[in-house]
Amino acid sequence: MLYLRSLLYLTGQIITTVIVSLIAICCFFLPSLTRAKVISIWARFNIWTLRMLCGISYRVTGAENIPRQPSIVISNHQSAWETLCFQLIFPAQSYLLKKQLLWLPFFGWGLAMNRPIAIDRSKKTKALDYLIKQGIVRLNEGRWLVIFPEGTRMEPGKPGKFQVGGAMIAAKSGRPIVPVAHNAGLFWSKNGFLKYPGVVDVIIGPMMETRGRKPREINREVEAWIYANLKKLPSGRTGSR
Repeated sequence: MLYLRSLLYLTGQIITTVIVSLIAICCFFLPSLTRAKVISIWARFNIWTLRMLCGISYRVTGAENIPRQPSIVISNHQSAWETLCFQLIFPAQSYLLKKQLLWLPFFGWGLAMNRPIAIDRSKKTKALDYLIKQGIVRLNEGRWLVIFPEGTRMEPGKPGKFQVGGAMIAAKSGRPIVPVAHNAGLFWSKNGFLKYPGVVDVIIGPMMETRGRKPREINREVEAWIYANLKKLPSGRTGSR
């Protein structure tokens, strides 16, 4: 049954990717933030079907910490789940991603319509400069930034070293950071096909001021907060249905 439910979810995900990507392309003339609302339909559908088909729901602690102004969300990265659900939790946002993803038929085209920051990771110095410049542009457009400083999805209980790019954007722009910790990888693992039922816990921390601070100092504070809060989260598939 677990396999069948996961297969049905994947089928729906593929079909809706094509449909919503085509709709997003047709909305190219709309303002950026309006397009983001259209594209978020796909994320909402996926989170709904994950709950209905696979039994994966979520609960948020600290939603009151989300500020009104466009900010930088820095989070641990375990799953594809957070790239979907963060679109429901936070206002219109841009993600840092690999440039090659934009070449994927339909999925990449839809991504391009949502103003991501697409970088070539083989050119590290240029990529970092581009990330900082484009990150500030997106923030000034009224978008939030979502940064996964580990650079790739990590297994639960094995967080990766935090890269400093997100903290550098924060230091140069003076925009606050909203730290987030979650355990989505317990239910939808890295590159995993099977989706296990349960409740994903998301903790949103107090806004961190960055104006006048050094990037490495900011990065250490965010990393320490996320590591500490990951230890508070359930390490097993608790709350499953």
